[in-house]
Amino acid sequence: MPSTNEFLTAFNKDAEWWRTSVIYQIYPRSFADGDGDGLGDLQGITSRLDSLASLGIDAIWFSPFFKSPQKDAGYDISDYRQIDPIFGTNEDFDVLIAKAKSLGIRIIVDIVPNHTSDQHEWFQVALAAGKGSAERDYYHFKDGKGENGELPPNNWQSIFGGPAWSRITEADGTLGQWYLHLFDSSQPDLNWENPKIADEFDEILRFWLKKGVDGYRVDVAHGMVKRAGLPDATIYDENLREKPISNLTMAEAELAVPYWGQPGVHDAIRRFRKVIDEFDDRAMCAEASMSPLPRLAMWVRPDEYHQSFNFDYMHSAYEPAALKKIITDSIVEYGKVGASSTWVMSNHDGIRHATRLGIAPENTPRPGDGIHPTDPVPDEALGLRRARAATAFMLGLPGSSYLYQGEELGLPEAWQLEGKYRQDPTYARTKGKRIGRDGCRVPLPWEAGVGAANGFNTTGNSWLPQPDNYRVFSRNLQEGVAGSTLELYKRLLKERKAFQLGAGAFRWADEYQDKNTLAYVNNDVLVLFNFGPDAVVLPAGEVLVTTQHDLLVEGELEHDQVVWIKL
Repeated sequence: MPSTNEFLTAFNKDAEWWRTSVIYQIYPRSFADGDGDGLGDLQGITSRLDSLASLGIDAIWFSPFFKSPQKDAGYDISDYRQIDPIFGTNEDFDVLIAKAKSLGIRIIVDIVPNHTSDQHEWFQVALAAGKGSAERDYYHFKDGKGENGELPPNNWQSIFGGPAWSRITEADGTLGQWYLHLFDSSQPDLNWENPKIADEFDEILRFWLKKGVDGYRVDVAHGMVKRAGLPDATIYDENLREKPISNLTMAEAELAVPYWGQPGVHDAIRRFRKVIDEFDDRAMCAEASMSPLPRLAMWVRPDEYHQSFNFDYMHSAYEPAALKKIITDSIVEYGKVGASSTWVMSNHDGIRHATRLGIAPENTPRPGDGIHPTDPVPDEALGLRRARAATAFMLGLPGSSYLYQGEELGLPEAWQLEGKYRQDPTYARTKGKRIGRDGCRVPLPWEAGVGAANGFNTTGNSWLPQPDNYRVFSRNLQEGVAGSTLELYKRLLKERKAFQLGAGAFRWADEYQDKNTLAYVNNDVLVLFNFGPDAVVLPAGEVLVTTQHDLLVEGELEHDQVVWIKL
């Protein structure tokens, strides 16, 4: 396998910061609440930036904070140029970005180009303009099938459950056309075949770039363009969600699932890239759920995205052979197009890995679903042990790593949430059959015992209640405590930076592994992962960091533990 240096040497690694950065995701409503109303906000985030600087991150990615009815926690945008009042003002953002830059932290913001809110001016004007109007061409309005148009235009289903089409009532009170929404009915899909949409987004991108943001994470990057004519899908499960299609050719996959990964989306990507390239030192990361990796690598060619989330890695089986294959494939396939890989274990759409890794593989909910009350109870002690190890293994890899807020505390999924608190559209649209993603979005505990929300604010208000066990994960109980998850993350990030592992020379270290271990060397740092069940003898060398508390005493690496050793 080629050294990662082979595809990094052609680039200015100092300028192209995204290739090696550790990027921390903030879910704004759940990070820190400055005004005590129970929702996180920009002032609260600004007040906590020093804590992120001490963690050792390089950049922050913000989930959407734009004006929104909040039907899907801000992924339903009604004004792309305004901060939602629940989070603050545009001026509050100016203060935040200035503080972040003073701390050496870059800022990435979420942009949502696949759909808008149904409250967006474009959609409201389209409703009023009527059938066949230029305004309706901003979206996918279609006549229904059946004798009186009473059936949806095709068989597509919403990712959140239920049909992907809703019928409108026209101004005269009659039932009219249908509009497409791959997500909630409050999130109509934009029509990227209309060149006016690209013109609109050129200016939206420039607006925040001029404010000083360092880049964008692009939501549903694989779904913006639909196949011409909007034909029925032919590969789907009970909710018409894409099944694994790795055995199909790219052309077969594009035909089978006509709303994901269509060839025309690359033209939209290149348009985005041209705008980004008008500004120095900026980057884009795609949320592109594409498999297999050669297909995903097409999204990070030199004139498209700078990087894309590696969901195959995030959802890999917890065992040596699977991890070795996905890491090898990632480095090779991304390297072929001159890109570096990204690595991620948790985000706002999936079960936190401190819980997910404590669930038996056969019981793990599918990606995007939470833990249902009828599911087996996770082994959270095992999950945390494995999560610490998996993160330590990930952070030694070359490329860029993404962290999700709270994982540095070892936060588990708040799977105990009662139905009355749940706000994810999936829960409502499936009438509770699918539990949704609220469990990974519960506000963070900062100071144990400060209000009911443990320092999320001083009032105790919280848009989602913290479970009782969150108190013991509070940041102040871990600060400076040897062996705590917080101190583990700090040490990992410190050593990662000291040894420049993000741009390192990577090779598998077969001489240090057997069927139950996995090892690699990156810039003279050996990273060894013992999956168990038996302990293994510690290799010779200086221990830089380990997930195991008593490693130096015992001289052995126990099961589900990782060590970094300077050779």
